Amino acid sequence: MTNSPLLDISNLQVEFKLKNGVVRAVDNVSFQVDRGEFLAIVGESGCGKSVTALSIMKLLPKRVAEIKSDYVKFDGQDLTNFSETEMRKIRGCRMSMIFQEPMTSLNPVLTIGDQLTEPLITHLEMNAEEATKRAVELLNMVGIPEPQKRLSQYPHQFSGGMRQRVMIAIGLACEPDLIIADEPTTALDVTIQAQILELLKDICSRMGVAVIMITHNLGVVAAYADKVNVMYAARIVEKGKASEIFASPSHPYTIGLLRSVPRMDKKRGGRLATIDGLPPNLMAPPSGCRFQPRCPMSTDACSEVPFLSNRKGSSKHSVACFYSEDALKKGSSIYVSDKEIFEPINVKKQAPLLSVRSLKQHFGVSFRSGWLSSISGTVKAVDDVSFDVYPGETVGLVGESGCGKTSVGRAILHLNLPTGGQLEFNSKDLNESSIALVRQDMQVIFQDPFSSLNPRMTIGEILEEPLKVHNIVTETDARFERVGQLLTKVGLYAYMRDRYPHELSGGQRQRVGIARALCMEPKLIICDEPVSALDVSVQAQIINLLEDLQRELGIAYLFIAHDLAVVKHISHKVIVMYLGKIMEIGDGETIYQEPKHPYTKALLDAAPIPDPKIERNRKKIILKGELPSPLNPPRGCVFSSRCNLATDDCKEIIPKLINFSKDQSVACIKVEEVN
Repeated sequence: MTNSPLLDISNLQVEFKLKNGVVRAVDNVSFQVDRGEFLAIVGESGCGKSVTALSIMKLLPKRVAEIKSDYVKFDGQDLTNFSETEMRKIRGCRMSMIFQEPMTSLNPVLTIGDQLTEPLITHLEMNAEEATKRAVELLNMVGIPEPQKRLSQYPHQFSGGMRQRVMIAIGLACEPDLIIADEPTTALDVTIQAQILELLKDICSRMGVAVIMITHNLGVVAAYADKVNVMYAARIVEKGKASEIFASPSHPYTIGLLRSVPRMDKKRGGRLATIDGLPPNLMAPPSGCRFQPRCPMSTDACSEVPFLSNRKGSSKHSVACFYSEDALKKGSSIYVSDKEIFEPINVKKQAPLLSVRSLKQHFGVSFRSGWLSSISGTVKAVDDVSFDVYPGETVGLVGESGCGKTSVGRAILHLNLPTGGQLEFNSKDLNESSIALVRQDMQVIFQDPFSSLNPRMTIGEILEEPLKVHNIVTETDARFERVGQLLTKVGLYAYMRDRYPHELSGGQRQRVGIARALCMEPKLIICDEPVSALDVSVQAQIINLLEDLQRELGIAYLFIAHDLAVVKHISHKVIVMYLGKIMEIGDGETIYQEPKHPYTKALLDAAPIPDPKIERNRKKIILKGELPSPLNPPRGCVFSSRCNLATDDCKEIIPKLINFSKDQSVACIKVEEVN
């Protein structure tokens, strides 16, 4: 049995029986996973990635989900007819799962120790003492400091990265043969993501554990996957070795996905390729190739169903496309449009539109640490931050979660009243009394468009409201026409004014958020993680839209994000923040090509590049440890506790932001020595 696949799936189908019809979420999916192999499953939201994983472990609700297959063999055993009792012996023991959001997967009322020892006691029949000892070993294995003390703590007392490490520890507890990881790093910063994935890859290679990773991050796939399955509309459209898929993508959908991704190793400029349209409704999918309505190469022949077949000259690279050889030859050119190349935006640096000087945003906190004791203090979310934004300029603001990015944006908008500092907009002081006068000129696009749109109002009502409030358009017919124009400008249809937010896709809702900001005819838009929750294809559409609007209307952006490749693509200037302070600021190309601060270098090293040839030969600085507590930051340089170049001086002296060159300023007392 040692030469047979660990997991062998043939013609897997999953149907959900809903009130208004049947959705076939997985349609005739077949693949194999060998022992110790790392398989990545990629594709847009709704393509069937997570449903495939959940069906393997039989975690779908039987009341609405029906699973069919020729067989699902795990280590030679067909799981198709296994009872729930038999599956419980396999789940958590020989096959485990790491879910996307650890906070909802971990039991909030049980200690970390209880949750780690449970599978050990249940599956391996350890006693309490043996299970506790093993739990300490597991926490130590995944890099959690002081593991003995951590056993008595609860999930809410851990950071996001540490909770994900706990999930990995639980998944590894019984030394399984297979781990299924469903978007395990989506909510994590690039530095923590790199730690988690390096840890998972290292442990699995040492222990011979197979991994199925579900992700939309193609950089992660390039860095770690051995094989790739590309899914679209419930079917696998391309699969093979990761090196071959990235070097020779042969399905138009795969080519479109790869071209949609901004790249760290490319110069800024040019439009991102986009895949027009939306995936089909799986209640009534197209009868032939499901990608046909969006495919730039489709013909009448595509009305028939293309089946997976091996590419010429490759026995392990399969494609479901009648024109795979033509797609391979033409490559990314099949998506090139007339607007592919355009003139860069020239920023006129005469007088800044927004001037931020010594901005501070402090929060007083107080909470109980036990039955009798309490902790109080001040969190310096933003501490002495200064920068300018010029008309028509995009300033990128990057850093790990908790560094103060969003607090900067909220303080500028006076959604949180600044603790200190001076703000000027269009040469006018911003304060509590004057902010109302410039609301129309300063708008915001929030990270989650669904929670920022009123679910009880139609799209038309949402867009008409600010037009009424600010008397921008007074006549009813004129407002109706203006709403249609706004929807068209952001790539939507005018008839969508009658829909409610829940009737739109995530990308469409984000476009509505942009339209709402545009209806005020602003000079500055603060974009707070506007594309982080979107698929790469939709993300590319939104980024192109923002750039087109900037070119047409001269809007300035403060672009807050943790995706460094996106920030590089869209930003003229980049600000790197850490624990409330600016570490480095300057021209985007200069900072990406020649970073000076150790933290900036670590961030850039942690960001994956979607090319296995480049990614697997890169020398990386993997940042160790977690962000310090904002209640008790390091006394000197706030980065000193995680910097591998820190000296005793760094732990005592607070570095000032000094000009390293005309286009770059750095806050590091050792910057000359480091570089």
